[in-house]
Amino acid sequence: MFSEDTIAAIATPPGEGGIGIVRISGDKALNIAREIFLFAGSKNETFKDRYLHYGKAVDGEGRIIDEVLLAYMKAPRSYTTEDVVEIHCHGGIIPVTNILKEVIKKGARLAEPGEFTKRAFLNGRIDLVQAEAVMDLISAKTQGLAKTSLMQMEGGLSGHIRSMREKLLGIMAHIEVTIDYPEEDIDELATQSILDDIVSILKTIDYLLETAEEGKLIRQGIRAVIVGKTNVGKSSLLNALVREERAIVTDIPGTTRDVIEEFINIKGVAVRIVDTAGIRETLDQVEKIGIEKSKQNIERADLIIVVLDASSPLEDEDRQILNYIKDKKALLILNKIDKPPLLNKKDIEEHLGREVPIVESSLTLGKGIDKIEEIIYKMFFRGEVEFSDGMMITNIRHQEALIRANSCLTDALEGLDSQIPLDIVSIDLRGAVDSLGSITGETVTEDLVNRIFSEFCLGK
Repeated sequence: MFSEDTIAAIATPPGEGGIGIVRISGDKALNIAREIFLFAGSKNETFKDRYLHYGKAVDGEGRIIDEVLLAYMKAPRSYTTEDVVEIHCHGGIIPVTNILKEVIKKGARLAEPGEFTKRAFLNGRIDLVQAEAVMDLISAKTQGLAKTSLMQMEGGLSGHIRSMREKLLGIMAHIEVTIDYPEEDIDELATQSILDDIVSILKTIDYLLETAEEGKLIRQGIRAVIVGKTNVGKSSLLNALVREERAIVTDIPGTTRDVIEEFINIKGVAVRIVDTAGIRETLDQVEKIGIEKSKQNIERADLIIVVLDASSPLEDEDRQILNYIKDKKALLILNKIDKPPLLNKKDIEEHLGREVPIVESSLTLGKGIDKIEEIIYKMFFRGEVEFSDGMMITNIRHQEALIRANSCLTDALEGLDSQIPLDIVSIDLRGAVDSLGSITGETVTEDLVNRIFSEFCLGK
């Protein structure tokens, strides 16, 4: 799984910017730096650990590529625990690309996605939970996910997982002694202690699993789709939620013909708002495609926001849309309450056959927006979410591993109660240990590691 090659990549986003960084890691990093960097002062200067050195990057012919700063981080006190060199040049595609090309000519190879973090994991600097938290922090769209990711990077979750695993290994060692030396029967007091420890671990796992659904939403965000017939205010709702004129709003039915997506932040949680084409019968081919996309987005949504015109009675088109959400989590917006009301709420509930949250609004006057955001949050979260707590599961992989551990420990507990042979109980305990170890990376396959890091961005 581990490669001793020296790797290099551009560590900053592509495009124009104030600075661009080329990162190099491996035992050849310092030699490569010596070959392409000219100190601005004396030629006899040497690279100091954790210093910024000013000079110029040059190609093999001695031609200047760019004016740069170079940072050298000596192993093992670096991100990868290897020698790391970062060359900071002017931000732009040409300077960073030219420097990277020269670095590769001098003996480095292009890094794979996430390979720097992968090396940090393989070298024991971080565990797999912390590595995945790095990517979550990079992609975080809210302060909530950023805080949770930082706690996990600092080992908040890993510590709890490791503590449970070590306790189980202690129980297994105790049982193994009893199996190897049957004349030393496990006494009643020791049996009760083992039962208490397993119950305690199960309670911790149950607590973590209870956070998983909310954690998944914090990590991935809530996908909310706005639907309704034409000209009821769907685009106005999107604009009001994102606080800018993101969608075109006119009195002409069918103005929105394609799906428009924007992220909003509700109490630290990312909500992806999807504005769709109004659902109606039409002969316009382009509009038909947009309507079909609307129906597809309804199927993938965590929440359907149905916008209805409160100044108009319930029509067949409204009923058709309500049919799409009968078994889905939905929020109804009665828009245009500034006009004389003609829509009967009872007709809506009778058609749906259940109660759903309803908010009255006048989007043109800005009324009801705060209430809409409040209800969206309450529909998914129980009270305020404590983002600074490391005891939260935000990763589906972790959730699945905890479910497996929970099942193994439940079987072990039942086995001890039924007094089945201890070697059978030990098998269940080993399953729990392996499941917990797969979270932190202590018992993990090469394929899984490669898959996890392949989802990282280049240069990290």
